[in-house]
Order: sequence, then C-alpha cells, then structure tokens
Amino acid sequence: MRRDLRLLVVTHVAHYHDGHRWSAYGPYAREMELWAPLFAEVVVAAPARDGAPPADCLPIDAPNVRLASQPETGGSTFGAKLAQLLVLPWSMLKLATAMARADVIHVRCPGNLGLLGAVLAPLFARRRIAKYAGQWSAYPGEPRSVRMQRAVLRSAWWGAPVLVYGRDEADPEHVIGFFTSILADAQVACAAETARARSPRDGLRLLYVGRLSREKNVDVLLAATARLGTADGIALTIVGDGPMRAELERQAISLQIADHVRFTGALDYESVLDHYAAADVVVLPSTTEGWPKSLTEGMAFGACCIGPDRGIVPRMLADGRGFCTPPRDVRALAGLLARLHRAPGERLAVGRRASAWATQFTRERFAESIHAVVARTCDHRREPSLVEATHV
Repeated sequence: MRRDLRLLVVTHVAHYHDGHRWSAYGPYAREMELWAPLFAEVVVAAPARDGAPPADCLPIDAPNVRLASQPETGGSTFGAKLAQLLVLPWSMLKLATAMARADVIHVRCPGNLGLLGAVLAPLFARRRIAKYAGQWSAYPGEPRSVRMQRAVLRSAWWGAPVLVYGRDEADPEHVIGFFTSILADAQVACAAETARARSPRDGLRLLYVGRLSREKNVDVLLAATARLGTADGIALTIVGDGPMRAELERQAISLQIADHVRFTGALDYESVLDHYAAADVVVLPSTTEGWPKSLTEGMAFGACCIGPDRGIVPRMLADGRGFCTPPRDVRALAGLLARLHRAPGERLAVGRRASAWATQFTRERFAESIHAVVARTCDHRREPSLVEATHV
C-alpha cells in the first residue's frame, strides 16, 4: 500500500471541535480511523461545529486527519431549499478547491455534499471511491435527491468503486457489496459466548437502539408494545436520542405504558453492548435502512431481531435468523411480538442461528475490506472479489 497519497473525504456528517480534537458520529469516527493509516494525510470536507459533541459522537483518533470546513445546508422547507440554492456556488468553489489538492477522493452518500461530490470528483481525480451508506435499493417516498445520487454513482460518469449495502445483480461491475462493523474480535467473541449462554425465560425484554427521528418509526414500536398489555415481564428499553424523544415520551404516557418503557438517551458503546446482552428481542422498525448495525450487533449477542422488509434487511434475517415486518404496520409488529412473548424457545433458536451468522462481521474484517478496495483503486492490484467476500 502506498502511503504517500492525500485522501479527501467528502461527507455531510457534522464534525465537532471542542478546542482540542475533532469528534463525529461514533460509527463514522471509528471507520475514519481505519481509512487514515492507509494515507499520508486525510482531509475531510464536511460541516464543522464548535463546542462539545453529542453523546453518540466519538473523537477521531488519527493524527493525520484534518478538516476542510464546508457550508452546512439541509432541510425540506422552501426556505431551506432556497438557502441551499443560494449557497451552492460557494459550496462548489470550496469543494473544488479541496478536490484539486487531493490524490484520492472518497465520497460518502447519501447527503447534499455527497451528491455534489459525486458530480464533481470525476473532474479532479482518477482515483476515487464512493460509499453509499443508505438503502441502495429504491423505496416508496424516497427523496428525489437520493434517487439522483444512486443514478450518478451507477453511471459511467462516476465509473469507479461504489461500496453499497446489498448489491443487485443488475448493478454495474464497479458497484461492490460491502458491510460495516465496529465490533472488535474480542467483543464478537464475548457476544458469541453470551448467545451460547442464553436460556429460555418468561417475559419479553424489548430493545430499540438508534436515533429518535421520524423515519425510525419508534412510535410504531410503542403502539405495538401497548397492544401486548402491561403484564409482568414486558419491558421496552429505547437507547438513543433525537428530535422525537419528547414526543415519544408523551406517547408512552398516553398509551399508559410509561412504567414499562425506559428512555436511556445516548450511551457510550460499551453500555449499548450491555443492553444487547440483556435483551430478548431487538426491534428496528425503520422506513429505510442501509447496513443496520443495531441488528447485526443484536444478532451477534443472540437476541431475536425484527427489522423492516426493506433493503438488505430481509437477506440478513433470512433462513430463520430473524423476522421482517412492513414499516408502520402496528398490527403486524404487535402480532409478531405477542407470538415471541409466548415462545421463548423459538426466540432462543432464532437468536442462536443469528449469532452464528453475525459474528463474521468484525471491525478487523472490515479493515481488511477497506484495505483491499483502496489497494484496488490506488495500486491497481487485483484483489479477491469483495462482492464474494462480503456477500449477504
């Protein structure tokens, strides 16, 4: 691997500076630490904010990473769209300046900056890699900008590796099936031991891990939990924070299940792993998902997992490894939860099959996969097929 190259990362992820170091959303920060050793310098073109980061952020522990601040835009209102249009020339100039100094460009989609980066990068760098971290397949109601980003990345204009969650057979050859993980080998070994040590038990301990935003449909999970009643042993833990938290807490009160629901807020990663170990069922009722880390992590710990019937999730939970329900279908989710409540043995069997599959996805293997795609892009080496190596 050549380490004399400068990498530019283009992302919409907000970066926080507390006066000493940069921090960002935890899984992204840990991934950047895997890219950084492969290059002499890593410049991140992203929005920058001053002050302490939210609890779900982690410091980027890589001395060769620095930030090239980009204008922060977003929103779906008319005013927000107008602001994006007005700032577009300035965004293009700042991004083009950063691209002109890069040897390799890594564009991360979906996002406003990702779309701009995907359009501009071929003008500046022959060596480029994109990562599409959202749901690669189309879904009802998706924004037009999301469809545009997939179209650009599939096109001959981009014509370079695109790392996706759930490659389709009709995709061009430069689209590569990929995965992500921040579970280290030692943590995966602990998870597998937890899965093996599980035994059937009464009650039903439900767990949601993720952002509390509208598209995550946590309100559907609360409504489904309420249909189970308030029998002893039924409990729901919601780990995470976001703009919907206050509304969801009021919903739990109105549904008269507040005594059975715990909102923990954002937690450090080790504490999240403890919740996976304690849960019977992990539920992710989202409208759309890329590679849902809360499902693969819950599966590794032997929890029975439920996800949406969208994107790559049905492949992950196939062959008796879990269950899928349509997004926003309270009746379907409540019926499945009631069934699992009555069948602790079934939960256990599903969880053990899930753990045997999920423990292959480790941080170390993820690092090897990144190394392989960078070598393929920068050194023109023929690496083993990443599509086969990460097939789901």
